[in-house]
Amino acid sequence: MKNSPYAERMKHVRPSAIRDLLKLGADPEIISFGGGYPDASLFPLDTLSSAFETAIRESGREALQYTVSNGIPRLRAQIAVRMGAEGVRCDADCVLILQGAQQGLDLVAKMLVDKDDLIVVEDPTFLGALAAFNPYEPTYATVPIDDQGIDMEALERTLRGHPEAKFIYTVPEFQNPTGVTLSLERRKTLIQLANKYDVLILEDTPYREIRFEGNSLPSLKSLDTEDRVIYLGSFSKILAPGLRLGWAVAPRPVIEHMTLLKLAADTQCNTLNMTAVSLFLERADVERHIEDIRKTYLRKKNLMLDTIRRSFPQEIAFTDPSGGMFTWLTFPDGFDAGEFMQAFSLPRAKVAYVPGAPFFAGRQKVNNARISYSTQTDEQIAKGSARLEFCSRNTCEAIEEGRQQSDGNKRFDGGANGPDRFFGARFGTLA
Repeated sequence: MKNSPYAERMKHVRPSAIRDLLKLGADPEIISFGGGYPDASLFPLDTLSSAFETAIRESGREALQYTVSNGIPRLRAQIAVRMGAEGVRCDADCVLILQGAQQGLDLVAKMLVDKDDLIVVEDPTFLGALAAFNPYEPTYATVPIDDQGIDMEALERTLRGHPEAKFIYTVPEFQNPTGVTLSLERRKTLIQLANKYDVLILEDTPYREIRFEGNSLPSLKSLDTEDRVIYLGSFSKILAPGLRLGWAVAPRPVIEHMTLLKLAADTQCNTLNMTAVSLFLERADVERHIEDIRKTYLRKKNLMLDTIRRSFPQEIAFTDPSGGMFTWLTFPDGFDAGEFMQAFSLPRAKVAYVPGAPFFAGRQKVNNARISYSTQTDEQIAKGSARLEFCSRNTCEAIEEGRQQSDGNKRFDGGANGPDRFFGARFGTLA
């Protein structure tokens, strides 16, 4: 064809940087800390099997039929009750069942964003959110985060300078990719700033219930005083991602608009899955199941971080999350985590992680990596951490050597001053 048949928005739809970088991960010898997958051994198979059997036996004709686009009423009512227990005032009509929280990101962007509209995001932010937003051709304003979450002074400067911002996107609990949690004081300030500058908040909380210790902080939605927060939750991390069920909570007019967009996209979520999950919530000990998940991930996190504390060079910083699935490594300036993974960590150390650069909506930083401890067994975590430790033990010396041999103006990454030149001797024999 002389002209492309594709819409302009397809220029902004690209293969996942994570998938591209992890193609070598198909090697069965690879220990992957890359994917943000739950531990499949924690899926409640027996209870879910019983729920599906009951759904078909007791209400199969309804459970296998079309239903309303916003989701079966019983499940929406159950979610409203669970949200109410956390201080969110809502009823079933304020709940929309989604194909995972990821669909919520797409629907919100489709509902709110025109070309060149501005979205405020954390720096770094969830890569899946950028993938959902990008086809609608927004611009981004990035706000730095620290170990307490979003920098509120920086956020206010951003909102003051961009009164046209459509919404603030945040992952307040155990953020993907960094694992940090927004503090209570900053949550209150975030609501105040949203009210002051008349902007919406998109609160994405798939990890909220995977808190390792202590009490949960109030959700932004529970602190919402002017109906500015659109809340996204998910069953993927507490039941199973293959169910593809999440939910949105928002004022009824917002839910009605999102429901119309969902009707056009996929008509509805799987009726049988919704019925089975509703039965699970009704008949299973959900809180005990969630507690088992918390204990397992806490043990895995401690195992990984103990290795990092004990063995990694002090120049490599890391986060110690109080929940969720990830820690975030920060290497010295001049180290390219993506380049190093492709050249050495994957083919030689046989360890995969996610380089941090794709998580930045603005200027990409190459000296970070996201490490997931959720999927691998304890044995694989210990083995893979030891391999990473071997790599990191040599990293800082190699970087310094590279700086000394470079012209002082180029970043230490690929090409003549790349990792193979300086790291090859150190890592070539790694088993």
